[in-house]
Amino acid sequence: MNAILTAERITKAYSIAGAPDLVAVRDLTLEIMDGEFVCIIGASGCGKSTLLNMFAGFVPPSTGRILLRGSPITGIEPRCGMVFQSYALFPWKTVRGNVEFGLKMKGIPAAERRRIAERFIDMVKLNGFEDRYPTELSGGMQQRVTLARILAADPEVLLMDEPFAALDAMTRQVMQEELLRIHEASRKTTVFITHNIDEALILADRIVVLSTRPGRVKAIIDVKLPRPRHVTVQLSPEYGQLKSEIWSYVEEEVRKHVGIEDGVAMLPH
Repeated sequence: MNAILTAERITKAYSIAGAPDLVAVRDLTLEIMDGEFVCIIGASGCGKSTLLNMFAGFVPPSTGRILLRGSPITGIEPRCGMVFQSYALFPWKTVRGNVEFGLKMKGIPAAERRRIAERFIDMVKLNGFEDRYPTELSGGMQQRVTLARILAADPEVLLMDEPFAALDAMTRQVMQEELLRIHEASRKTTVFITHNIDEALILADRIVVLSTRPGRVKAIIDVKLPRPRHVTVQLSPEYGQLKSEIWSYVEEEVRKHVGIEDGVAMLPH
């Protein structure tokens, strides 16, 4: 596989008036391969969302480069579609209207827009809800609309920032399985941020663990659990071993983040 997204020794610092710069990410290098599903995990504030925003072109790195298929990303990149935790739907538009919105902005004729929208509404299993408004849908259904809208725009990469965090546990599990099904059907390269190790293990081909701020790549774990995956994979010994390995990396960084080491609070020097 070839790399589709590359971070080359990127650092991102934010200037704060009257204070030292806040360095969110420092000297981070990472390659995302074409067609793979990568989950990024780490302690709160470690730069996960900052990294995703740089991949999308929303913010530039302070130093280093972000490349898409070998070319630098220098502004908002339409080939990278972002799915946020909030649903970001237009409440005055129906499901169909929301899914067609990006297509309309591209100037695609109405009949073609409708055909494309119907395909992706079907893909996320919202047939029969085309004329409903977001307030008439559950949280999981609204996130499906968001996903259909992004897929309809046909980006090369899906960037997902904790998209299921606001959902209840059962709905979240269903959405994970649906996302796996959609990934298998579309083969879209997907970069997915989560705090949940189980979610990462269900979804990912590789899991990237970031260090506490400033974020660096602490570990990359290949997830060779068989596909298609179901929640029952959590019962396997291989799953337990992987979860224990990942938790050992994450726990060390979380302890640093909250100022605890070996069960003892770390006092400032």
